[in-house]
Order: sequence, then structure tokens, then C-alpha cells
Amino acid sequence: MGRTLLAGLRAGHWPSLVGAWLHFEVSFMAWLLIGALGVLIADDFGLTASQKGILVAVPLLGGAVLRVMVGLCSDRFGAKRTGLALLLGQCLALLWGWIGATSYAQVLGVGLLLGVAGASFAVALPLASRAYPPAHQGLAMGVAAAGNSGVVLAAFFAPRMAQVVGWHGVFGLMTIPVLATAVLFTVLVRGEAGHARQEGNSWRLMGNGLREPSMYWLCFLYAITFGGFVGLASFLPIFFHDEYGLNPVTAGTITAVCGLAGSVIRPLGGYVADRRGGLLVLRFLFPSIALLAVTVGQLPQFLWAGPLMVAVLAALGFGNGVVFQVVSDRFRRQIGVATGLVGASGGIGGFLLPSALGVLKDVAGSYGGGFFVFAGLALAAWTTVELALRRRRVGLKQVTPFGSISH
Repeated sequence: MGRTLLAGLRAGHWPSLVGAWLHFEVSFMAWLLIGALGVLIADDFGLTASQKGILVAVPLLGGAVLRVMVGLCSDRFGAKRTGLALLLGQCLALLWGWIGATSYAQVLGVGLLLGVAGASFAVALPLASRAYPPAHQGLAMGVAAAGNSGVVLAAFFAPRMAQVVGWHGVFGLMTIPVLATAVLFTVLVRGEAGHARQEGNSWRLMGNGLREPSMYWLCFLYAITFGGFVGLASFLPIFFHDEYGLNPVTAGTITAVCGLAGSVIRPLGGYVADRRGGLLVLRFLFPSIALLAVTVGQLPQFLWAGPLMVAVLAALGFGNGVVFQVVSDRFRRQIGVATGLVGASGGIGGFLLPSALGVLKDVAGSYGGGFFVFAGLALAAWTTVELALRRRRVGLKQVTPFGSISH
């Protein structure tokens, strides 16, 4: 198996693949940096639960909005140039967080600008795809997407560094790996002289994708799985601190374990979906997510809450791989547009979840209500999957919960 894997990596331009993975890994760290430092920032400014939720959610919203735009720029100007521009944007945001960010409003501005880091998804995956032949696309895309493990590094190291240099100083230190990535990215990723840019076709392809009912359905499913994963990964340090009294370092460590579970298991989700069928896997996955969310919403003792949260993020990470298997199956000829739109919906879901957790905490006095709402949405997603399976059984080749589609 090891030789087969090595042969697969050699089948394409592996330095470009390394560059794509590195870009996504470091960008993911920067994207979730405010979440990793959320407890310290909230304590400094005396934030309410609602303000805490918005604090960690704003970078996710920025990333969601920019993913589609960055995807179009990658098509028109090339992924390498676009990727370097994103790294520059991250440096500007990090410098603002280091030198300025002396008020809650300014930190929100830093978070919004850090959305450019979340848009790395629309650079890394196209780069990996173009660097490898069709027979090895799954391997290449899986390696590049593994960069979402950057959440583990951010959650584990940021609170520890903040004990030494303060949370402002962590923003300054983060510029070092970002600048190093820019240098390595320039060296590793091959030139794009032969890349055929779509330019004017990009908007037309996006319009075609938006006319497909199935696109909106898959956006909803991914808003649950990836939105749940990235939203919780951002908010968990605050949740563990507020609900269970954990210090920032311990809360960050537990969050890192949760993030690791969700990151490592994502490729397995795609693998199982390839062999069992994505919809059939989702039929069992969404009720499991709902059950876990309801159990966590009971706010049990931490002895149970910690492992349960690991299970929640593992289930969501698994679901990310499954949903994208369905996306690739249904939109083979529009995969670039589908990736951008569905990926953006995941960021929007990530924005809404911590925002809702914070607001419901202020309104109802408990974080449990937010988890119950999330469980209800997971059950709604399960209902749409059941409808799609029922329509497939009656003979429709390409289906959504609302009817057939054509490509």
C-alpha cells in the first residue's frame, strides 16, 4: 500500500501538491486564530456571550463570502498568483491584530479581514487538482484538504504562546509562518503559463450551477457538516471555559483533540461514501449527529462532555468527506463552481452556529439551546436525504429532495 501511495504522489507534480497543502494548513491556522484566543480576548473586553459568538464567527463569514470570489480569481488570474495575494492579505490582518486591535470593533475588523485565510480552500484544491492526472485526483484532493488540521495547531499552540507574549503578540508571531509559506509556495508551485483560464465562462458556469435545485440542497447539507465542524472548533475554547471553568490552555488542548478527530476522519468519510454510496451513509450519519448534539445540549459533567464533543466533531468531519463525495458525483462537469458554492455555504453555517450559541446563551441562560437547534437542523437534513433516497428508488436517475435535475 505504501508503494502504491508513493507511486500516486509521483504521478503528478508533488511539489505543487505540497505547496497547496501548506497554503491551506497555515491559512486554516490564521483563519481560526481568533477562536483559539477567544477566551483571552473576551476577558480583556468584558464581552457578553452574544459578543463572544460574533467574535469567533466573523472570520468564518469573511471566508464564506470570499471563497466564491477567490475561486473566480483563481480561474482568471491563476491559483498561484491568487494564493500569494491571500497570504499578503493575511499578513495585513495579522499586523493589525498585533499593532492595533485595541477595541472589540477593531478585533471584529481583524476577523473579517482574516476571512481571506478561509478562502485558501478555493486556491489549494484547484492547485492540487491541476497538478495530478484524473486517476489520482482523489489522492491529491485528499492531501490538500488535510490542511484543515490547521485548527489543531491553532487551538493547541495559540493559548500557550499568549501566556508568554500576550494575545496581541500571537498575531505578530503568526506572521512568521505565513511569510515562510509565501516563500515556499512561490518556490514549490509550478508556473501557470499552460493553465487555460475560463475568464468570461466563470460567471456563466456559476449561473448554471445556481439554477440547479441540487446545488442548494448540497449547500444545506454542507452548512450542517462543515459549518458545524468549523463553527464548533472556533467556539469550543469559549464553551469549555464558560461552562466548565477550564483555563484557556486546557480548553485549547481539548479543542485541539476535537479538531484532530474531525480532520483525520474526513478522508475516511469520502472513502466509505465511494464504496457504500454517499446518500446511504448520510442516512445514518445525520441522525447520529442529532443524537450527539442533543446529548451535549444536556450539558453533562465534563467527564462526559469532553468525549462527547470529540465524537460530535468526528461525526461532522466524517460528514464533510461524505457530502463532497456526493458533490463530485452529481456535478462532475461543474466541480469547480460546485466546490466554491458548497464550500461557501459551509463557512456561512460556521458563522451562524457560534452566533446562535452566544445569543441563546444570553437569552435563555444556557448554551444547551444552541445545541438543540443544531440537532433539529441535522434532523431536517436527514429528512431531505430520506426524500432523495425515496425518489431514487422510484426510478429517478438524478434526484434532489424536490425532484429530478439535469446536467
